[in-house]
Amino acid sequence: MANLKEIRNRISSVSSTMQITSAMKMVSAAKLKKAQDAITAMRPYADKLTELLQNLSATLDADSGSKFAEQREVKNVLVVAITSNRGLCGAFNSNIIKQTNLLINDVYANKNVSVLAIGKKSNDAFEKLGCVIANKSEIFDNLTFDNVAEIAEMLMEKFVEGEFDKIEVVYNKFKNAATQIVMTEQFLPIVPIEGEGNANLDYIFEPSKEEIVEELIPKSLKTQLYKGIRDSFASEHGARMTAMHKATDNATELRDQLKLTYNKARQAAITNEILEIVGGAEALNN
Repeated sequence: MANLKEIRNRISSVSSTMQITSAMKMVSAAKLKKAQDAITAMRPYADKLTELLQNLSATLDADSGSKFAEQREVKNVLVVAITSNRGLCGAFNSNIIKQTNLLINDVYANKNVSVLAIGKKSNDAFEKLGCVIANKSEIFDNLTFDNVAEIAEMLMEKFVEGEFDKIEVVYNKFKNAATQIVMTEQFLPIVPIEGEGNANLDYIFEPSKEEIVEELIPKSLKTQLYKGIRDSFASEHGARMTAMHKATDNATELRDQLKLTYNKARQAAITNEILEIVGGAEALNN
C-alpha cells in the first residue's frame, strides 16, 4: 500500500484537476447558450432558403442551368473538414477526422481528394498527409457571416474554374448538449431536388427566374456554409461541457476512493503503532 504522503499528494492533484474541469464545464455551458441560440435562430431560414433554391433550380431548363449546378465527371474532390481549434471535447474532433478519412480512403479512393481545414485539429490531422490546400482555423476568432462568406466565395470560384468537380462539407450538427450528429453534405454542385414534388409549383417571377436563381445561389451557399460552421461551433461547446462534466464526476469519484484509501492506511498505521506500544509495555512488564 502506498504511504500516506503519496496518497495525500494524489488527493491534492485530483482535487486540482476537478476544480479545473468544473470551471471549464461552466465556461462551456455559458458559451453554449449563446451558440445554441444563434444556430437555432438561423436554421429555419437556411433550410427554407435551400428549399426555395432547389425548387427554383428544378424549374430551369438544362441549357439555362446555373454554373454551380453543373454535373461533371468527378476526378478532383475537396472535403471541407470542420473541427475545433482546441481539444478536451470528447470524440467531437475524432469523429470528423474519422469521417473525412472514410471519404478519402473509401468513398473517393480512386479520386484526387484535397482537404480545406477549418479548425486546427483537422489541419493537424491531414497536414501530415499533404492534402491540405488551406487552413482557415482563424475563422473561430471572429465568427461572422462576412468572414465565412469569403471562404464560400473561394469554394465557388474553385468549382467554377474546374479545380474541383465536387465539394463536400463534413461537420457536427448540433442536436443537444450531449448529442452531435456527424454530417456529410454536398456543397457543390448543387444537389437537385428529389422527385417532382414542389418543382411544379407555379411561381411568378420578377425579374426572370434565371436572374433570381443566379442571385440566390451564392447567398444560399454562403448561408449553408455559415450554418455548418455555426452548428459545429455549438456542438463543440456542448461536447466540451459534457466531457468536462464526466471528467469532474470521475475526478470526484477518484478523490473519494483515495480519501477512503488514505483513511484506511492511516488507521492501519495507528493500529500498528498502538500494537508496538502495547508490545513494548508488555515486554517491560515481563
